[in-house]
Amino acid sequence: MAILVERATEDDYAEVCAIDTAHMGNNSRCDYLAKAIMARHRVVAREAGQALGFGIVDNTFFGNPFIELLIVHPDHRRRGVGEAIMRYIEKTCPSIKLFTSTNESNLPMQKLCEKLGFVRSGYVENLDDGDPEIIYFKRLG
Repeated sequence: MAILVERATEDDYAEVCAIDTAHMGNNSRCDYLAKAIMARHRVVAREAGQALGFGIVDNTFFGNPFIELLIVHPDHRRRGVGEAIMRYIEKTCPSIKLFTSTNESNLPMQKLCEKLGFVRSGYVENLDDGDPEIIYFKRLG
């Protein structure tokens, strides 16, 4: 089966919240996720009609598109879902610049960024104690 990525709608809220809850271990971000869906900043990846993961992208990073979250359900990781979401975001990006970030401890996301041609563009200390946030950049087009 092929992974289909598309813009999320209000109908996707329950599945997106369930994916994030499985990832986080709690539903603390569900209100935030609902707002992101309403603002049309969310994409969802599906296979055979089942939601597998989602991404949030907006233009809040110094006015540039920024992939704020990329979450894949724990049962569906390492199957190309994250890559499909990232490629969709790149394809639909309204700018030639795209940014994202990940914790220094998140090696799978670092590898995905590097595989897709993102380069390190700096880091931010003190967001998570002892785990700096690495900023990645990709020039599109």
